[in-house]
Amino acid sequence: MADSKVDGRPLEFSDIVAWIQAGETPPADWRVGAEHEKFVFRTADHAPVPYEGDSGILALMEGLKPYGWTDVLEGQTLIGLERGKANVSLEPGGQFELSGAPLADMHEIAAETAGHLDEVKAVGERLGLGFLGLGFTPEWTRAQVPVMPKGRYRIMRAYMPKVGGLGLDMMFRTCTVQANLDFVDEADMRLKFRASLALQPVVTALFANSPFVEGRPSGFLTARANVWTDTDPDRTGMLGFVFADGFGYEAYANYLLDVPMYFAKRNGAYIDLSGRSFRQFMTSGFDDLPGDRPSLKDFSDHATTAFPEVRLKQYLEMRGADAGPRPMLDALPTLWTGILYDRAALEAAWDLCRDWPLESHERLRADVTRLGLKAKIGSRTVQDVARDLVAIASEGLKRRARTNASGADERVYLEPLAEIAESGLTQADRLLAKFHGPWGGRLDPVWSDAAF
Repeated sequence: MADSKVDGRPLEFSDIVAWIQAGETPPADWRVGAEHEKFVFRTADHAPVPYEGDSGILALMEGLKPYGWTDVLEGQTLIGLERGKANVSLEPGGQFELSGAPLADMHEIAAETAGHLDEVKAVGERLGLGFLGLGFTPEWTRAQVPVMPKGRYRIMRAYMPKVGGLGLDMMFRTCTVQANLDFVDEADMRLKFRASLALQPVVTALFANSPFVEGRPSGFLTARANVWTDTDPDRTGMLGFVFADGFGYEAYANYLLDVPMYFAKRNGAYIDLSGRSFRQFMTSGFDDLPGDRPSLKDFSDHATTAFPEVRLKQYLEMRGADAGPRPMLDALPTLWTGILYDRAALEAAWDLCRDWPLESHERLRADVTRLGLKAKIGSRTVQDVARDLVAIASEGLKRRARTNASGADERVYLEPLAEIAESGLTQADRLLAKFHGPWGGRLDPVWSDAAF
């Protein structure tokens, strides 16, 4: 049984609110955490990579240890690596994720990402493995993708088909790039949450990079984002309550208490509690777990099982973008830093979307999966809004004035997005043009074109 006490008493609602509030950080200490996933494939035949074997995912992790990474174990099973405040983790289908350390600026993040990619490519070359930067695997079927040996994935795999049609695709066939950012207090969190949530579909369109499913165009520019529209309505989406009067820590805590559980971890093992209420677990418990009540660690684990387009823990997570090539991995945290870490930029970004009708948020989220920057919100195209958003971020980064050794500020990492917003052509549009043009309707070239 987990320690279910906080200062010697049972977990209470106020403890959960305090846990979120503990993320408050003064602006001088604000940091950015960057995360990205990539598909691992065999270079000989483009096949997915199992956990075991001489050139499997386990061998890849073992090969990274000489670079200073140490084991993260579940029982006796190696499920990840850590180095300082960064970690490498396994997604359900073997997608390889870097969760970077909290860093001060985009120059540090770019160096961290470049270093990680250099390491995995060096190990991958020895093992005959490559790494693909797309939002959805272009050819593999769901049945072809191996399952990684993590306890929580066993529970999720059984539960997903009960609540949505595409949840297993989310688990096994998608990759994303994310950014994590701080807030100073509840009012700052509220404004950042509202602006970033409303604008998340615009960012989804800017980063659209998954037009293929099972060897052919799917009809979507971002098949990854489409998957999230049919994964689990209880834990995904645009969270309309964020825009309601009085939204704050308590409202989000109440939302999390009503997100159905997946599990609780006891004595190193995952207990299947899928579909049950964390609120009930906290107040009255479950008959088949007599005397057991959740701990604050249980709640922090539970908070990771909600998957809205923006997620609040002790920081805000931006979750709406397809994975892509290295410049786009740097561009995502750069964009959100320019918007959220400069007050004038944040207010200007909110002005772009504050009058959008609430019912339009989910519609826009769905529209951009097919239309990308050609989708419309009111009388404007998403491209129009994206162009404004990138310009706002650029001004915010200019005012931040964080320069590298060459004297360049963080705006250099925004350049790929400025080009996409100006041209109106997403990465997915360009991939489709190659597929229908020089690739002759074949997808073999994508395994080199989109590889790191």
